[in-house]
Order: sequence, then C-alpha cells, then structure tokens
Amino acid sequence: MGTTFRPYSPDQELLLPPSLNEWLPEGHLAYFVSDVVEELDLSAFYARYEGNGRRNSPFDPRMMLKVLIYAYATGVFSSRKIARKLEEDVAFRVLAAGNFPRHRTICDFRKHHLVAFKAVFIQVVRIAREAELITLGTLAIDGTKVRANASKHKAMSYGRMGEEDDRLSKEIDALCRQARQTDQSEDRQFGPDNRGDELPEELQYRQARLDKIRAAKEKLEADQKERDKARGRSPDDDRRSPRGGPNFKRDYGVPDDKDQSNFTDPQSRIMKTADGFQQCYNGQLAVDGEFQLIVANHLGNNPSDNGCLIPLLDQAKDTLETYPDQCLADAGYRKEEDLQTLEDKSIDGYVSLRREGKKSSEIDASRYPASARMAGKLATATGRSVYAQRKHLVEAVNGWIKHVLGFRQFSLRGLHAVQGEWDLVCLSLNLRRMSSLMRLK
Repeated sequence: MGTTFRPYSPDQELLLPPSLNEWLPEGHLAYFVSDVVEELDLSAFYARYEGNGRRNSPFDPRMMLKVLIYAYATGVFSSRKIARKLEEDVAFRVLAAGNFPRHRTICDFRKHHLVAFKAVFIQVVRIAREAELITLGTLAIDGTKVRANASKHKAMSYGRMGEEDDRLSKEIDALCRQARQTDQSEDRQFGPDNRGDELPEELQYRQARLDKIRAAKEKLEADQKERDKARGRSPDDDRRSPRGGPNFKRDYGVPDDKDQSNFTDPQSRIMKTADGFQQCYNGQLAVDGEFQLIVANHLGNNPSDNGCLIPLLDQAKDTLETYPDQCLADAGYRKEEDLQTLEDKSIDGYVSLRREGKKSSEIDASRYPASARMAGKLATATGRSVYAQRKHLVEAVNGWIKHVLGFRQFSLRGLHAVQGEWDLVCLSLNLRRMSSLMRLK
C-alpha cells in the first residue's frame, strides 16, 4: 500500500487574506514586543513629524520602534540586515504589517531618536516594576567594555602626531616646490594661459591627512587643558607644583606623548579587554537581583568604573522613586566618598576593596573611615556570602548582551550616539527577559 502524504501545493493561491496572528505561535516574542510598545508613551517619537503637511507620508514610529527593538532583542543590529529580515523573516513581517522601510530609513530613524530610547528604557523598567519583576532588594553593578565602531589601528599617539606633522609638512613643502617648478616648466613649454594649477593627487592626500592629524592634536590638547583645569592648574603656572613640590612632567595643556586619539571615532578610547587592548566604550549596568532586569545604565569613554556607582544608584532612584536595600559592586567602584554616600543614603553596600586574586593592603581608618568599615563588613561570613552573589547576578547579564544577543560592537559613532544605542540594547534585553519571565508566572 502506498504512502499518503499531507497535501502540498506551493502554487495554490489563498482564497481569503491570511491573518497575521496565524503566522506565529501564541506567546512569541514579537507579539510581546508589539503589545508593550502599544502601551508606551511615544509622543517624543511623533513630535518630529508634527506640523509639516508637505512631508511625504513617513512610516509609523510605532512600527519602526517595534521592528528595531525586536531586531536588537534577536541579535540583528545592522540596518541592512534588518531591511533584509523584513522581507525574509515572518516575525519581522508581522511587526511591520506590510511595510518595508529601506535600510537608510531604518538607520535614520535610529539616529534621529537616540534621546527618546532612554525614555522608552525607563518606561519599560517601570512596567516591569508594576508586573512585580523588579523588587530593588539587591542591585548588582558592573561595567563591560564594548568595542567602538572603529579600529585601534586608526588611532595615533600625541607623540606620533607631532612626528607625522613634521614629516608631512616637509613632504608637502617638497611637493609644492616640485609643483611650482613643474608649473614654470609648463608655462615655458605651453604658455602661461594654459591650465595646470590643480594640486597633485598625492599632495591632496598628504594635506588631508595632515589636517586630520592637526585636528586630533587640537582635541587632545583641549581635553588635557580641561583635565589640568579640574586639577587646579592654570595656564600661568610653570612646570613647578603650586605647592612648591616637584616639577610637573609637562606644560599646561600639553598631553602625554602616549595619549591617543582615534581618527574614525575620536571619542572612543583604547581599553583593556579579554581580547587585548581594543578601541572601546565602557557600558555600565545596574541589575535587579531578583529577576536580573536592568534598572539603570550608563555609557562612557573612561576605562575606569570609579565614580560610576552613585550616578547609577541615583538613576535607579529617579526611575523607581526609591533606592535599593542592598548594593553589590567590585573593586573598580571603590571610592571613599562613594562608600560614605552609601552609608548616608542607608544603602547596605558591599563593595570589594581589592581586585580578584589580589591581597588587600592595610587601610588607614583615620583617613578612610568608610573604607575601613567596608573592609570589616566584607571580612565577616555574612559579608562574604552576600558579596559572592554579585558575579552571577550582573556578569550573567553582561554575558547575555554579548553572547545571547551577540552585541559586541556599536553600530554608531560618537559618545552621544552610542549612549542611545546602549539604551536600545538594554531595553531590548529587558523585553526579551520579561517575555520569558511572564510566561513562567
């Protein structure tokens, strides 16, 4: 007896329009993202399109935001790949509901609404709080280095910039002399009225590179002046310390020869990572200990975590109207003033005073009383047990960002732009996590 197969007619046309709700299984992440976005206040997204009746009909910001969030939540970050998914992936087509924005439109929408992503992130955190997915009992804090959209090979040190400035200036002078000699020779040969005043191609290249190097030097010098000013130095100071101490290593506003600037993304910095030194930004996370949702985030270009603890806690308080009961952070956040602030705010803090695998030195309690009290707390069995939770609470979330979402490098450039993209990453991960948690409740 022959086998009877299920009907298969790929050329069969549908007699009735299909329902989008039948394309995906119930409980799919795309439906959850769509439902949440429908409940958000998106007035900041719509404000851009108001008051201009002559504008071509734009795509609905609700649809664009749903597609963008779902893309980041499923590890698709390139605008070109998102545009391709809108044609090939069922979930993307459900969210777009028959719309097919081009990759440039997607890219522009992301760039134009960078500030609004923070407001969406905050709204999602508050929704999670109302759904009892955030308790603020324990908040674990950590930073992670995320690669910039720039290569470290496109960076140059201040000392090397000076050398290149001298070299290129000499080459340009030599080329200019050669060009003048050629002009004079051609004038004698063809007459003075013929053209021949265009710059040689190699001279144009060298001049453009010299302009970039000088612009980078000026930025490094301006940044150094700001740092010197913050430390109490003034342009009138010579190299001697204002307190009569030893000489300064350099003049006011002159960067160290090893200070670097990147030509592709000047606001990114060389940072130490597990893969060696890379061009990066430093992403900060504050994670609720109960359900591991991100309640606060920050993105900076300082490789150090020092000084980021209290701003993250303040951001969590602004969003959720209360501080956490407990706070966990590693030794990168150790700072006497911050430890004292934790006590003043009645936050039960557990901040390591030494790097993992390193021995802690004696703490002068008269100079660092808050640090001494923290050392005493961490030396107890309870303190060690509580602090031990930090790693699996917050470092797991860093792992989800890089290994589950696959987000290891920013698509945008510049500190303002990457902060907006970091907000988008965090809110997308939160929605993906909330979708799983709410199915289990």
